[in-house]
Amino acid sequence: MPPTTLVIDRRGSASLRSRVIAGGVRRVLRPRLARYGAVPFDEAALRRVAAFDRFAARARPPRGVRTEPVTFDGFGAEWVHGPGVGRARERVVLYLHGGAWVCCGLNTHRRMIARFGAAAGVPALSVDYRMIPAVPFEREVEDCVTAYRWLLEDRDPADIVIMGDSAGGHLTFATALRAREEGLPQPAALVAVSPMLDMDLTSKLAHANTLLDPSAPAALLERLVEAHLSHLDLTDPAVSPIRADLSGLPPTLLTAGSTELLFCDSEEMARRLADAGVPVTFQVWDRQIHVFQMFGPLLPESRAAIHEIGVFVRAAFARAAAGC
Repeated sequence: MPPTTLVIDRRGSASLRSRVIAGGVRRVLRPRLARYGAVPFDEAALRRVAAFDRFAARARPPRGVRTEPVTFDGFGAEWVHGPGVGRARERVVLYLHGGAWVCCGLNTHRRMIARFGAAAGVPALSVDYRMIPAVPFEREVEDCVTAYRWLLEDRDPADIVIMGDSAGGHLTFATALRAREEGLPQPAALVAVSPMLDMDLTSKLAHANTLLDPSAPAALLERLVEAHLSHLDLTDPAVSPIRADLSGLPPTLLTAGSTELLFCDSEEMARRLADAGVPVTFQVWDRQIHVFQMFGPLLPESRAAIHEIGVFVRAAFARAAAGC
């Protein structure tokens, strides 16, 4: 497959409000992550982070958002209809949440997923896939593929976009690659928000963003990989999608903040996708924190990024419908 055009869309510069938030992350979140990175990532630590989603369940449901539970064998999911999204489910987003493969879930991500769906004009199936320690790292993708296969039962793959943030961005590519391996058709598009795609940390730890990222997550990532991936070959494409044969994947949108540690994963994946002949757009948002889209209407950058993701998804559906 001949290389295709790589579109790098640089968005800047950072607004005052986003710089204030980055400063708050540096003062408040950075010390906490440093403490987590300095202690063993054992069962007690996993129980603590697993509580995040339970705490998020106490929040008032977002106005104008409708949800409906879905039960799979061994795990759950929910339909999320954002504000203004009708009841139709012919075209959908399959959403895979982030959380470092160990935490978060339906509750922590409901608001952001609703905003993505509203921007795209379609509902999202948010997957509560099993995580460490219920399953090992390498098996988390299985529930995601199961949900994708379920969606394919009554809709065309051209009517599905797979999307995820952070660890969910990793699973977005892992799901598409596993689907290809199992002979399933590819979706209309992929969207990965601040994904981690290379579990070998060498390049990330050598990158300038190790010092620039306000949250300084390097030590925590090292601890996570040491605790839960030490039995794996980190260069295996099944573990690090950035190292896979990417040919045949659908059009892809990658987004990342220019100073976040995971920026280099998106940068390298964008290059490799283009080399594999996959149409790819890489949006670089000036000095934005990891998954800044979580702030929704509070930041001009998050509002704009959510809108751009909606535009991309709508265009992907239109291209797929036209057979392009």
